[in-house]
Amino acid sequence: MALEIIQPEDLDRPKTYSHVIVATGTRMVFIAGQMSDDLDGNLVAPDDLPAQAGQVFTNLGRALAAAGARPDQVTKIGIYVVDHRREYLPIIEEARVALFGDHRPTDTLIGVERLAAPGYVIEVDAIAVVD
Repeated sequence: MALEIIQPEDLDRPKTYSHVIVATGTRMVFIAGQMSDDLDGNLVAPDDLPAQAGQVFTNLGRALAAAGARPDQVTKIGIYVVDHRREYLPIIEEARVALFGDHRPTDTLIGVERLAAPGYVIEVDAIAVVD
C-alpha cells in the first residue's frame, strides 16, 4: 500500500491533517463512527471531551487493528463534535496525535447538535487503504 500525501503550495499548511492523500492498495477498510464506550459498551466520562476523545481514538485504533490495518494506512477521518467550539481543537488534536503520531490523514470536523445518546460529545469514523 502506498500513500502519496499532497500539500498544495497554494493552500495553508495544517499541523494535524493533509489536504490530499492519493492511496494505492488492494483493500479498503471502512471503520464506523467510534464513540467513547468501554469494552462493556458503557459510556466513558459523560460530557467530558478530553476523556472521551482519548477513548474514541483508542477505540478507533482497536477497530483498525481488528481489520488488519494500521493508523498510518488511514486516508480519511470524520470527526463529529457536539456543540463544537474552536477551543476544542487542541483537545481533539492531542487525542488524535496519540493514535496517528506524525501521520496526518485527511479529515472533516463537523459540529453537531447531538450524537446517538446523551452524554456523548465526540465520534470519529475512518477509511484506510491496505494491501
